[in-house]
Amino acid sequence: SKLCKDIDERVTGFLQRPLTGEWPYLWLDATYLKVREGGRVVSVAVIVAVAVTTEGRREIVGLHIGPSEAEIFWTDFLRDLVKRGLTGIKLVISDAHEGLKAAIRRVLGATWQRCRVHWTRNALAYVPKAHQTMVAAGLRQAFQQPNQAAARASLCHFADQLHNRWPKLKVFVDDSLDDALAYMSFPAQHRTKLHSTNPLERLNKEIKRRADVVGIFPNEDSIKRLIGAVLLEANDDWQLQHRYMQIEGMTELATPMINPQALAITPQAS
Repeated sequence: SKLCKDIDERVTGFLQRPLTGEWPYLWLDATYLKVREGGRVVSVAVIVAVAVTTEGRREIVGLHIGPSEAEIFWTDFLRDLVKRGLTGIKLVISDAHEGLKAAIRRVLGATWQRCRVHWTRNALAYVPKAHQTMVAAGLRQAFQQPNQAAARASLCHFADQLHNRWPKLKVFVDDSLDDALAYMSFPAQHRTKLHSTNPLERLNKEIKRRADVVGIFPNEDSIKRLIGAVLLEANDDWQLQHRYMQIEGMTELATPMINPQALAITPQAS
């Protein structure tokens, strides 16, 4: 019990530490673990938040556990991050969750980037398996364009070509391409790490590896203790590594940027 108390104090201190400075980029990803609750086993969402400072340093800034991914769940988490000092967010990268998108607009007012890897998988779901390789190549070609306008034109043209064969694919592309291309309005030096939640993949694998040993957690406190310790260890390792992002690109972020997603929902002034 003394060992657990010591771990809990260290983990709580890490997860509730004040956040100073500005953090232009924020990644959010959910992992699902099983826990006993009221005599039955339920699945809970474990949200990990990673952010990068204007110095290009990457840190784990938060952990949140809850029963679902509804808007109120995300809103509470983001508000807690802001209360601890998380400011300056310009881009949030995550998978597509309607509740999260609404919480980002409400709490952070930042641009949202839909994970490009998951977006591509969703797009390919509208195509028969025999043709998925061809379609995936066309999508990759669009993402290789030098700027956002060229990528948008390429995606629209590709979707138009396939409209007669797979009309649902075209609807999907038309409805979501702004979210999939949001990262291309940010500094070119940073884009390889901004288009998806892949930077969290290694961290999530380590979380899963440790969680699989436990199987079913007895309560949420035990999840926080184990996963929090994993995150603390990973964060310490990151601080010994080189900068995660080039600091030169950070100067471009000082210039006010137009949020293309906000333009679609903000009424024009009369």
